[in-house]
Amino acid sequence: MQAARGTSLSDADETQTKASTTVRRPVVRAIFVAVAVVLLAIDQVTKVAAVAGLTPGRPHQLVGSLLRLNLTRNPGAAFSTGTSHTAVFTALAIAAAIVTVWFAFRAGSRAWAVALGFLFAGVVGNLVDRVARAPRAFHGFVVDFLELPHWPIFNVADICITVAAVLILVLAYRGVRLSGLPVDPRPDAEDEQ
Repeated sequence: MQAARGTSLSDADETQTKASTTVRRPVVRAIFVAVAVVLLAIDQVTKVAAVAGLTPGRPHQLVGSLLRLNLTRNPGAAFSTGTSHTAVFTALAIAAAIVTVWFAFRAGSRAWAVALGFLFAGVVGNLVDRVARAPRAFHGFVVDFLELPHWPIFNVADICITVAAVLILVLAYRGVRLSGLPVDPRPDAEDEQ
């Protein structure tokens, strides 16, 4: 059975799916931008509040012994590694932000838009600190202020990066393509391409 002369039904379905993905892209991009902007704003507002209201070395209990506010400035990466390489982390964060936007604007999946929005907000949230905070531009220290027992102090941007990593792993495990196009379940589909 043919959908049109010379076109199989599966080709017609794929063409229709690609067309709907193209129509969906503006919505997916809007989701990416909205998630990124809202989370980045939350990160920056909480950092400004932490700097204004907390004194380094004087923690405040927030949720019993589970969560406390403890202001610190981190020149390094996760777990305070590489503290003498702040400029390198700044360059890597700029590259990561660019790559994230590149992927986000090619995404055809709402789930990928959310995951990449989280990633962008986290990367740029810490990048803003590295670019704009003391001691000097592109060598700034990241403001961290959330502390759990037996865990390094972190911030909202770090939470965003962690959530993004989990979402990306789940999407990859479930076989959700960045494009939003369905994975062809037929075992011989690879041979036809």
